[in-house]
Amino acid sequence: MRLLTHNMLSSNIKGVANGFPLKIEVVKVVEKEVDFNIDFLKNMFHKVEWKALAEASTIMGYVELPENVDAAMLDSDDFLHKFHHALLELHLEEGALVCPETGRKFPVNKGIPNMLLHEDEVPYMDEARHFLRGVVS
Repeated sequence: MRLLTHNMLSSNIKGVANGFPLKIEVVKVVEKEVDFNIDFLKNMFHKVEWKALAEASTIMGYVELPENVDAAMLDSDDFLHKFHHALLELHLEEGALVCPETGRKFPVNKGIPNMLLHEDEVPYMDEARHFLRGVVS
């Protein structure tokens, strides 16, 4: 799982007010080379939650990202290469994503996060059951 993906995920467990950012528990990190695309990076820069990305990259062992950034840094090749590496080339291969409120762990196996909720964690499950009873009757 790339850190780009991590930056877009949040916990949707019933009752959780702020499920972002998910904490990362690392078992195995791999680096996979990806073609460098400046336009993509400049576009994503404005969509990424920077603090979460910087913290996640540090947890995964990459400490080259600055804590604070601004759009002027997009003119720096050095910055863009570091951003590229953290966002696209670091992969959480094995580990877990952890809800910051509940501590619920979502496993990551072979780079794929399993964000499926248990039945009792699904928001609006009671309403869905009530609705389905009316439809099926």
